[in-house]
Amino acid sequence: MAVIYQCKHCNQTIGQITEDVVDTKKLGWDQLSPEERKEMINYQHNGDVHMKVTCENCQDALEQNPHYHELDYFIH
Repeated sequence: MAVIYQCKHCNQTIGQITEDVVDTKKLGWDQLSPEERKEMINYQHNGDVHMKVTCENCQDALEQNPHYHELDYFIH
């Protein structure tokens, strides 16, 4: 099983945890609302978990261009 963090905007892989057992509380998943969990956590058929987050480059772009928050996608 792997937990793979990918940017929800540019799809860049940010990081990966490859361990047999992962403590989701240490990862902060218990702090997410049910809506956030549904939006961010995607379980794959092979047992991997993909987390959709925002990378530093996209976060910088959002901070410099606040109107991007209104868009579904700002990187095409």
